Amino acid sequence: MWTLPKPRYANCKTSEASEDTEIAVNIGGVRVVLCGEMLNRYPDSRLAELVNLSTRSFDVISALCDDYDTGKKEFYFDRDPDAFKCIIEVYYFDEIHMKRGICPICFIKEMEFWKIDLSYLDECCKYSLSEKEEELAEIADQVKLILDDLEGDPGLSRSQRYQKFLWKLMEKPESSFPARVIAIVSFLLVLVSSVVMCIGTIPDLQVEDAEGNLIEHPTLDAIETICIGWFTVEYVLRFVSSPNKVRFALAFMNVVDFLAIMPFYVVLILTYLGNTMMELANVQQAVQALRIMRIARIFKLARHSSGLQTLTYALKRSFKELGLLLMYMGIGIFVFSALGYTMEQSHPETLFKSIPHSFWWAIITMTTVGYGDIYPKTTLGRCNAAISFLCGVIAIALPIHPIINNFVIYYNKQKVLETAAKHELELMELQSLEVAMRKSPRLESTAGEWGSSIRATRSDSHIPLLTGTHRTQKQAVKRHCSS
Repeated sequence: MWTLPKPRYANCKTSEASEDTEIAVNIGGVRVVLCGEMLNRYPDSRLAELVNLSTRSFDVISALCDDYDTGKKEFYFDRDPDAFKCIIEVYYFDEIHMKRGICPICFIKEMEFWKIDLSYLDECCKYSLSEKEEELAEIADQVKLILDDLEGDPGLSRSQRYQKFLWKLMEKPESSFPARVIAIVSFLLVLVSSVVMCIGTIPDLQVEDAEGNLIEHPTLDAIETICIGWFTVEYVLRFVSSPNKVRFALAFMNVVDFLAIMPFYVVLILTYLGNTMMELANVQQAVQALRIMRIARIFKLARHSSGLQTLTYALKRSFKELGLLLMYMGIGIFVFSALGYTMEQSHPETLFKSIPHSFWWAIITMTTVGYGDIYPKTTLGRCNAAISFLCGVIAIALPIHPIINNFVIYYNKQKVLETAAKHELELMELQSLEVAMRKSPRLESTAGEWGSSIRATRSDSHIPLLTGTHRTQKQAVKRHCSS
């Protein structure tokens, strides 16, 4: 039995309260004696209804609690005692705080059972609840996607089924073996094209054209053409099979894919058609500028790497910290470059010609690079350099922990979502098996063991993630799991 909190209002220890207003409740094996006067502060709650019972008949009591001991006059509830310990605080402090480790969704179910309004939940706990609801929504979306992959919509036309099949083939490597092969081939070609782009800049591997200019080796050019052809076909097929063309075109990774293949065709146009419209020198400069854009294809690796996607998410969530880093560095660069310029003016061979010229020295010093092309020669200038070095180390180290923390949070969240989606599918398979046992007379003899295990998974805090049409696809999950 725990110790009840000291209330702000009168309790049962005062002379005004009588023993008749006290009730004894047993919450999951923990016995608590509560003051009826305190419970009546919230007359619509379940505990207040117990206090104000006009009759102690079994039918009336059983509608409010799970059991009643007439000898001890004790009401029994098969509920979570830890959650009840938090809920009882509303009668004393007019607010509720969830204990750490309690599931917010399950706690809301407990509040609904005890008929306590959600407005009494503290704001910090409401924030945890909203986070958990978003997580459950993501789990439901993943389960829906899995169910859609297992069994398509019978109302789709033939062209729509082909479009959906092509979309899964190009976009979801886990959906089938051919889709996994396509993803692996695409990943390898990204690596090959990146290596070819680097090797093509080696002068010993280049050849001269008719004008004597160095160009890429024909073999490397052929490999580049094959890779670009694959990327083009892949992009076109994904665009054609996309359910939402506008969203597909504006997605970041798809923009990267477009930028990875676009320079190749622009170079072809400029090379074969541009000679008649502009000078050869201008064409060559434009070609060289566009070839640099081929580095965008390395970002295609993020499509096939969950680690890169997690890192991208962590950086996106850390924009505030990165902004603070840039602000600190900007202020430091301005201050230390101005001090360095002022302190070095007394030296006849100073390398600090102006404050803007000193910006470069401040940047390479605060970022601990130190090329050595610009350095202070006076004692005060060297002291200023030492201080700027220490400030730069501190400024760079500040946002590291938030970025790493965001990375770990997102990575663990993805693992939890994946595990929870699998658990939901297993639960749906068990429920479909229970339905099949009830309908089949031949399985009645074995239904006892399975039925007990299935019923054991149910509770008042069970969260139905999927409703409607997706719950009707449980048979598809069953067939998939048994195959």
